[in-house]
Amino acid sequence: MAQIYKIYINEVALIITDSQPTDIQDYQVLQVSKFNFFSFYEQARELSSPKVFLLLSKNFKSHFMKIKQSMKMIRAAGGLVSNEEKRYLFIFRNGKWDLPKGKLDSGETIKEAAVREVEEECGIQINSLGEKICNTYHIYEMNHERILKKTSWYRMYAVNQKVLIPQLEEGITDVRWLAPGDFMMIRQNTYPLIRDLLNAEF
Repeated sequence: MAQIYKIYINEVALIITDSQPTDIQDYQVLQVSKFNFFSFYEQARELSSPKVFLLLSKNFKSHFMKIKQSMKMIRAAGGLVSNEEKRYLFIFRNGKWDLPKGKLDSGETIKEAAVREVEEECGIQINSLGEKICNTYHIYEMNHERILKKTSWYRMYAVNQKVLIPQLEEGITDVRWLAPGDFMMIRQNTYPLIRDLLNAEF
């Protein structure tokens, strides 16, 4: 299996890897010799429709580390939460469907942050924390500074949590349990990162 790093920039996914991916069909290959990340970033952030770019290199880890070291990185954690009815928990924030997640507090472990953020954002209690699904990376800007956010995603389980309370102060206006058969609604109005995570799981 190919080792990859995938960085999301708004609607764009940049895949940095050492071998051709077999599970992705539609992408544009970038020339390693001419690749400049910040030039690429400025172009990528202006694209309004989903697009995948591939940077193929034997030194893929080095390319990723240069990007990582060039900006501030913060850690976050969240969850894909299921219940006894095999439904999954989604939040609606800033006009899009999303999965609950948030930044680590000082002195907090990643697993602790994942559970706390889900509980706070959705007004529920997590009964059990499962295995880690993956880490994702996305870049955004705050106060004119580029931030690389690394989010660790975990499977979680919540029993008999019918009452959901969106954390309004975090911009969350809706929280819902949805069956996989209803995920098309999510996929049509979410971020590429969340869409890719759901496609890998379901």
